[in-house]
Amino acid sequence: MKTVYFDNSATTPLSPLARDTFLRVSTESWGNASSLHTVGLRAHEILEKARLTLRRALGGTGGKILFTGSGSEANNLAIFGRAFAKPRFRRGGRILTTLGEHASVAMPLAALRKEGFDVVELPTRGGQIDLAALEDALTPEVFLVSVMTVNNETGACYDLRTLRACMRERAPQAVLHTDATQAFGKIPLRAAESGWDMVTVSAHKIGGPQGCGALWVSDSLLRNKGLVPFVLGGGQEEGFRSGTENIPGCAAFAAAAEEADRLLPSRAAQMQRLSERLLSRLPDLPGAPGLHPNLPPCRAPHILSLTLPDIKSETMLHFLSARGFCIANGSACSSHGRHAPAPLLAFGLTEREADCTVRISFSHENTDEEVDLFCDALREGLDSLARIR
Repeated sequence: MKTVYFDNSATTPLSPLARDTFLRVSTESWGNASSLHTVGLRAHEILEKARLTLRRALGGTGGKILFTGSGSEANNLAIFGRAFAKPRFRRGGRILTTLGEHASVAMPLAALRKEGFDVVELPTRGGQIDLAALEDALTPEVFLVSVMTVNNETGACYDLRTLRACMRERAPQAVLHTDATQAFGKIPLRAAESGWDMVTVSAHKIGGPQGCGALWVSDSLLRNKGLVPFVLGGGQEEGFRSGTENIPGCAAFAAAAEEADRLLPSRAAQMQRLSERLLSRLPDLPGAPGLHPNLPPCRAPHILSLTLPDIKSETMLHFLSARGFCIANGSACSSHGRHAPAPLLAFGLTEREADCTVRISFSHENTDEEVDLFCDALREGLDSLARIR
């Protein structure tokens, strides 16, 4: 039975280029980048080259790349590192975020709220930031705004340009962090040009290895000492993230990033075409209008959220998995939880609708045939599971 993988927002297969890079560096340049002998210096050279390549993929104009063990760690570094950078932030400082952020942003912010920080969550109904709520919440006390670039459940692209303009007007001292793990390699990102201060990216979302992430930090934030270390120890990564660097992982991450950036237009067009093909088949499937997509006004090309007609997403997931189709009933980090995914509730779905919603996420390697096979299997599932219900 052929496996059709439509869960690329959870993780992507290792690309041949990233795999070859990882194996080559693992065997030929296995030194510790902090060592001063020739083997260590060679590892340091590879690490710095990877840092430069990744920065170029994010726009190539200034800033520093800090390598981490994951996108989640990079988010934690951005949030805790900013919150504890200045003593005054603890005395009435405010943080803005959105309802439905990834757990690696939402949970650190929940921890800071318990510590006395004022954390405000902005509504995102329909996949758009509530601008009126944003303007009300942007006060001079705001020192951090953390908003994802692309929502991992619905594919909604948030309007960070307008957000940044409002920040400049109402809270000019605040810094903007964006979790771009679902955007990197899928839509164009130019961190410095966009006025962002910190950007989180992750290797395994773009064909790189698991266990390697990065935080891009602007030069101005570093100059102003607006970020403090989160992991202490040997002082690697400019002192911001101690621990021996994963040289093969960083090199493979950079290789995947360069490839994704270079091929982004063609890859994005392919994923958009597959998404539209699937959408065009929905009216012919049983269950309409109960079967419907959740389409924000601006959507990344690779993510499609689909609500089923009163069939639990987990039930459909198992039905399709038995037939070789891999989809998701929530982000991989939250799919084992008991509650409906927060991003779907924030989008405007009821708890029942959210519990009946699946996520299909494409890669540039998926094909028209796979979409058609999936629609046939979905039709079978809708017929069969509706009868059982």
